[in-house]
Amino acid sequence: MAVSKGAENWKSKKWFNIYAPQILGSNNIGEMPANDEKAVIGRVIKVSMPWITNNPSHSFMLVGLKVTEADGNSAHTQLKYIEQTYSYLHSLVRRHSSIIYTVDKITTQDAAVLTIKLMLTTRSKVTTPKKKAMRTVLSGFVKEYAASKDKEAFVKELLDGTFQSECTKKIKNIAEINKLELKKLEL
Repeated sequence: MAVSKGAENWKSKKWFNIYAPQILGSNNIGEMPANDEKAVIGRVIKVSMPWITNNPSHSFMLVGLKVTEADGNSAHTQLKYIEQTYSYLHSLVRRHSSIIYTVDKITTQDAAVLTIKLMLTTRSKVTTPKKKAMRTVLSGFVKEYAASKDKEAFVKELLDGTFQSECTKKIKNIAEINKLELKKLEL
């Protein structure tokens, strides 16, 4: 029986083990086929965060990992983005509440430039001047907080929730906050 050309190409591929970046623990998170090492470099893999961290509180987070180097049969990645799933963010929106979005370019202590998108929901409707005040306080605090941390520490505090609790302390005197969530972090 003749083997098709596509099957021959598939059998000639080599399997590479994918490793998470140092920030997320350097665990083996899966395998990927490719013809050679050059074909692996530059690929972006989208993975569910609990697959990497084994933390159920991260179950609505997705992470994008970009392969930066490959040696032998291992591919090492770098964090490209972290985002919340749309379904989770949509579940936070309620009637008779307000939603405030912020998008900020921040620079960390080690000169890494990040883009952070946050979503803030309130317990009741908020007037436009209060929304504007909350947005400016939140943006100012995010820039100040990131400037005092290096990239790795900032990402870890974002994942474990200490960043969100510090932000809510700054804003809660303006209006009652229901939830402050990371929408997306781009590196």
